[in-house]
Amino acid sequence: MKIRDWDQNLKVRLFGESLMNLTFWMFFPFLTIYFTEEFGTGLAGTLLIVSQVFSAIANLLGGYYADRFGRKKMMVLSSFGQGIAFLFFGFANSPWFDSALVAFICFSVSGVFGSLYYPASQAMIADVVDEKNRSHVFAVFYTSVNISVVVGPVIGGIFFAHYRFELLVFAALSCLVLGILLVRYTRETAPLFANGHPKKEKKWYSSLVEQAQSYQVIIKDKIFMLFIFAGILVAQTYMQLDLILPVYTKKAFDEADFFNLIHFTGEQLFGFILSENGLIVALFSVAATKWMARYRERDVFVLSSLLYAVSIYLFGVWISSFGFIFSMLLFSLGELVVTGIQQNFVSKLSPPDMRAQYFAAASLRYTLGRTIAPISIPLAGMIGYKGTFAVLAVLAVASAGMYIVMFRQYEKRRLSGT
Repeated sequence: MKIRDWDQNLKVRLFGESLMNLTFWMFFPFLTIYFTEEFGTGLAGTLLIVSQVFSAIANLLGGYYADRFGRKKMMVLSSFGQGIAFLFFGFANSPWFDSALVAFICFSVSGVFGSLYYPASQAMIADVVDEKNRSHVFAVFYTSVNISVVVGPVIGGIFFAHYRFELLVFAALSCLVLGILLVRYTRETAPLFANGHPKKEKKWYSSLVEQAQSYQVIIKDKIFMLFIFAGILVAQTYMQLDLILPVYTKKAFDEADFFNLIHFTGEQLFGFILSENGLIVALFSVAATKWMARYRERDVFVLSSLLYAVSIYLFGVWISSFGFIFSMLLFSLGELVVTGIQQNFVSKLSPPDMRAQYFAAASLRYTLGRTIAPISIPLAGMIGYKGTFAVLAVLAVASAGMYIVMFRQYEKRRLSGT
């Protein structure tokens, strides 16, 4: 399915979100350093965890509201909300006013609005794209994000230190532009609205009760819960990309070389393999998704988990620059093969009127995974890095086993027609 054949909603979003993602990644990688310098390591870590909790709650709320009040409405609200938050974030780092506390609050607010945006955006793709082409479309959007991940930090490294105010104002304008594009050139796709059903006014407490009941239905979906638990297990590997892996690389290599041609410090080697990951995913996501669509979904999920397991284990035992580069290649392949496929699987599991809530709940794989993943740091102090990487590999293998169980249940449900 070529981009020119896409629904107009998706064409508009691809342009607007690409611009927004690019500006976001110009400053996001440097915020941990910024907040650590301003608040200290302990307080900055605590504040970022609190911010993540608010974003997780907002994500679940966003799923519910996108199903009840419309995809477009939530995406427009979120875009303008993020734009205003970034604008104030910029002014908190301006020549006229400087406050790290205000900056952190604005960053947290922008994270909340970003979390409100995500479920609606994913559900809209599932609304307007047939099942055959969904994986491809999800992969294109994923590719656009990874291009931003590769290019954004390079540009941000030039501008963040000395032009932070201008950079954040530009990010705000990007969000506002996306909001305007959504208002003018997109339509509502949520089944409740697309079919012309009127909305019934409800008391605020009725809405809360209905929301709790909706997520209770999701929790009772055994297949979906297996999907989340398996995702949390395998997330312990790829979440280490910005946790234990940079620390380990710096410690393992005072100086490294690649075939005696290129010399690295440990930090430079990590930067290289991080760029390797981003570049591989950006270049090959769409092609890999198209290729993987030929195979059974179960085999794709299992293969991804096993690739993560092998790669994370090799990081611990193959201590050479070539070994790290090869391990990152396997790591990137684990990410590539499941890109798009997993989002399409969520859309198939979810009823149309609860699609956004399913996408919101599915993101718990990352939210809870990110919350648990830092345990690897003290674990490395107790059993060493090699032992820690081995534990992480075992968790990834366990996720592969859980996917096998999940797909057995899924096949039974599909054959029974329930």
